[in-house]
Amino acid sequence: MAKEKTCDVIGCDEPSVKTVSRKKAEKIFHLKGKGTKVHLCKEHYKEFKKKTKKERQMERIGWV
Repeated sequence: MAKEKTCDVIGCDEPSVKTVSRKKAEKIFHLKGKGTKVHLCKEHYKEFKKKTKKERQMERIGWV
């Protein structure tokens, strides 16, 4: 049986619900492990969305 992925934020062992870019997540969280993608739990993903809202809006309209 495969091991369930957990949140990659240091100090969090909650189950992962979403995967995001390590580059963007590093601006907000202290992360464990390596790689280009990180797994986030529900609470950390919610925080990630709030803190990157403006940046994501700018990407959508082509400013970044």
